[in-house]
Amino acid sequence: MYSVAPAAKVAWRKLLGWILEHSALRMEIVDHDPPAALAELWQRADLGCAMMCGLPYSLRNPRPTLIAAPVPSPPRYAGRAVYFSDIAVRADSRYQTLEDTFGAVCGYTLTDSMSGSVAFRRLLHGYRKAELPQLYRAVVGNLVNARGVIQALADRRIDVGPLDGYVHDLLKHLDPAFAAQVRIVAMTEAVPMPPFVATAPLTEAEIARLRGAFAAAIAAPELRAARTTLLLKDFAFPEPRDYEVFRGILHTAEQYAEIW
Repeated sequence: MYSVAPAAKVAWRKLLGWILEHSALRMEIVDHDPPAALAELWQRADLGCAMMCGLPYSLRNPRPTLIAAPVPSPPRYAGRAVYFSDIAVRADSRYQTLEDTFGAVCGYTLTDSMSGSVAFRRLLHGYRKAELPQLYRAVVGNLVNARGVIQALADRRIDVGPLDGYVHDLLKHLDPAFAAQVRIVAMTEAVPMPPFVATAPLTEAEIARLRGAFAAAIAAPELRAARTTLLLKDFAFPEPRDYEVFRGILHTAEQYAEIW
């Protein structure tokens, strides 16, 4: 989910390889790059350690096993395993606020994406009025990910769209010229960070070793460069109840199909 640039992919591979080695678990690191669908990955029952969006995690039955969740290092995360959706416009746009964009063209990544669609739609409910039931004159979907939204903004195919906040911060860090094409006019409230989960039938001892390796990775000096590349401050160990909030967000976002 967060291999947003070649350097990030290398860093994640080094980090996860170290974690697997130190947890003494025999797992293979397998790439799942776009355009491969994340939803297909998350349906698998043999995932030893994969990052999953909190929304599908909260909806899946049975729930995957929570392993750990990243705590990004930028100040706005305040040492918490949370993230945001940044609502972006072109850097040269005349729009200064979210309200300024109403009546323009908005975009989104995928309908089942929390950061790229659902969180944005929930945010828009606070602006819905009887005299303005439809906030945008047109909608462009299937932009896949935050890079797709930024490219669509740069190409002037859309005027506003949501970005996964951690992806956005990584892009500003690792691909600043690309990220500089947009600026932020609004931000959603913080929600729990996508966790690393397992759907494979790991034993309690294996899960404990895996979590222990995630905790140890934060202090390992040989991973300092990887942590810096990934803007990674720490790992948290969330509980399943932490992700119940996503069901409420989805319910609100789905109430009015005409919100776009």
